[in-house]
Amino acid sequence: MMLGMSLSTFTVVHVLISLIAIASGFVVIFGLVGGKRLGLTGTFLTTTVLTSVTGFMFPFEKVTPGIKLGIISMVVLAITIAALYAFHLAGAWRSIYAVGATMALYLNCFVLIAQLFEKVPELHELAPTGTEAPFLLAQMVLLAGFIALGIFATKGFRHGPAGKVRSAAA
Repeated sequence: MMLGMSLSTFTVVHVLISLIAIASGFVVIFGLVGGKRLGLTGTFLTTTVLTSVTGFMFPFEKVTPGIKLGIISMVVLAITIAALYAFHLAGAWRSIYAVGATMALYLNCFVLIAQLFEKVPELHELAPTGTEAPFLLAQMVLLAGFIALGIFATKGFRHGPAGKVRSAAA
């Protein structure tokens, strides 16, 4: 039992939080590309933190790659959240926020792909150990896409208007 839930229920909650983090993260990053902060920023940051925190609650016997990624994600999130709420996106913190938000979303998507290859039988067949070419190719395409997205988000947000959060409809 975790937080009063069975392991299977806890897993479903963790996955739902992760999917909300990913979906809201794409809205946030595409807002940054357009030079603005959208109203889902808080949802993205909160659910991304919760994704890592709940990930640490699963039973484990040794430090896994998922735990290492969770630790990296928490460090990235601490800097990103500080850039937004403590430093109010002043000066270089604006770019630091854009890079951090992009990295946090990338890490969520990296884990999503890893989980898909582990849990979806057809994908697992292609890469049973996670070291085979299909898995590595998927992760390299993801990384290349996020490098490009991060560049566009940082450039777009750096030159966008400072100040108020805009609604997702704006």
